[in-house]
Amino acid sequence: MGARTVPADRVANAPGLIPSRPGSRIVVVGSTGAGKTRLARRLGQILGIPHVELDELNWAPGWTMVTAEEFRRRASEVVAGDGWVVDGNYGSVRDIVWGHADSIVWLDYGLRTVWWRLFRRTSYRILFRQELWHGNRETLRNQFRRDNLFLWAVQHRRHRRPEYLRLFASGEPSHMTVIHLRSPRQTREWLSSLMRDT
Repeated sequence: MGARTVPADRVANAPGLIPSRPGSRIVVVGSTGAGKTRLARRLGQILGIPHVELDELNWAPGWTMVTAEEFRRRASEVVAGDGWVVDGNYGSVRDIVWGHADSIVWLDYGLRTVWWRLFRRTSYRILFRQELWHGNRETLRNQFRRDNLFLWAVQHRRHRRPEYLRLFASGEPSHMTVIHLRSPRQTREWLSSLMRDT
């Protein structure tokens, strides 16, 4: 099965077809570890528009979160621009980001795929002490916390995914093209089609 969109009348949804080109204000959502940031960064490069991670806007040094008011202010500044790709699932700024977006790309991968990708990503970040945002780094100790990323991925599958399915199947948000990608292969094919058309 090819990539699909919901509802079908907004973008081609037949088996084997790749969805059409997105707009210029794009939000990428999906489970932690699915590859949202990598895809969003690549989309920005292909389309020539800036890429912003919501994580970078939300986290301050020492793994402390900025205030809700500051987070919303930062998100509002980002989406005020004419073109952008934003990645992240934060419900606290969904109304701001989704309200300004014209396209949403949903990475809806299976849990096995997500866990494997998350394991590789986390191992790399810990081994090479990769700095993420504002001096923050992942540690082995963090992976044994009750809110670790692997359990977070399970929670996303259990709660956020059904929410997205209901929302998009209902035709909302009606102002956005919804691009539903269900495997890394489908995502690669979609990106290849964008590059050919650019």
